[in-house]
Amino acid sequence: MNHPMNGAGAVSGLGMTEMGRVYRSAIDLASEAVYLAIDDAGIDKSELDGLLINTGITRGLDLHLHVALGLQELNLLTFMQGYGSSAGQMIQYAAMAVANGLAKNVACVFADAPLVDGQRTGASYSGGRRFGGDALSSLHGLYGFTGAIPMFAMAAQRHMDLFGTTRDQLGQIAVSQRAWAGLNERATKREPITLSEYHDSPWVVEPFHVLDCCLVSNGAICVIVTSAEQARDGRQPPVYIRGFAQGHRHDTGQTVPDSAIRGPGSRSASRALAMANASLGEVTQCQLYDCYTYTVLVTLEDYGFCEKGEGGAFVEDGRLGPGGALPTNTGGGELSSYYMWGMTPISEAVIQGRGQAGERQSSNDLIICSGNGGMLNYHSTVVLSPETAS
Repeated sequence: MNHPMNGAGAVSGLGMTEMGRVYRSAIDLASEAVYLAIDDAGIDKSELDGLLINTGITRGLDLHLHVALGLQELNLLTFMQGYGSSAGQMIQYAAMAVANGLAKNVACVFADAPLVDGQRTGASYSGGRRFGGDALSSLHGLYGFTGAIPMFAMAAQRHMDLFGTTRDQLGQIAVSQRAWAGLNERATKREPITLSEYHDSPWVVEPFHVLDCCLVSNGAICVIVTSAEQARDGRQPPVYIRGFAQGHRHDTGQTVPDSAIRGPGSRSASRALAMANASLGEVTQCQLYDCYTYTVLVTLEDYGFCEKGEGGAFVEDGRLGPGGALPTNTGGGELSSYYMWGMTPISEAVIQGRGQAGERQSSNDLIICSGNGGMLNYHSTVVLSPETAS
């Protein structure tokens, strides 16, 4: 028996600004993305009656976006913050709203502008522009743990110690995604890299090289969610929302051993697939949150594509790249294309679901997307398809 939300909603519009070193405010970028999505969906601005807003760590957006857009008759409006899991959460809430008659067309938008003209990329998330913490968290800085990179690097090293995962295996993820980026005209980094070049790239925090870490990008992406029935008459091929779920926890290692090795994605993915009335074996491509190479590896394990600890062996044969058995992050992902938090995997899934990916088009029968926030604390999973539930 099909879940009532299986295919009840669909993505009907996609708006993407230029991304990278684009020196504009987050609200300006967000406004452009919303207008592009409206045009893409073939609707009038007056038909947009829902707006869900998410912004990055620089906090450049708030509820006043609807004022900038001139939206007067909204039935649904809120600001959401689940970090990198937010895009999947927004799609979930939008799908539930349109399926239950609370709104007809809901825009889900992310925008951020951390890059500042004349400032080095590494300084983008530093200082007072970051979210604040408490006195206890400030102790991390005394031991060199500032920002997310050292925390994820420590998790990756723990995975290596426990399971024998190698740097070559992490490097293969970066190489595979760069190969996909070479086929994506929107990608920031398109030149191919070899495993040797990966190892020669500068260290950031061992075992992470520069090429293990995501880009920093200014830009915005918006998707419009509507009912499946309305999407069928839209300007673009509909991409149906077949399943979704969230999985969250807050743990810093004190209560759950190796909490950065086993994340809540396993719970999120299984429930999203159950809603979609599908099995993992039916998934034909993955769009996974890839703030670091390690995040891809651990998500593949948590989702069940391989056993825990076998992620390194699973990816080392190039199966994630072009021509591989499990096309993953086919636009280049956050490592090589653009870093728009959870909207990076969602936007590529929509392009793939529409069959509009050109040279990088892959089998799109069933696409699974992940969003990750915090230190594997917050997770969302969305299952998309060009076909409705059978």
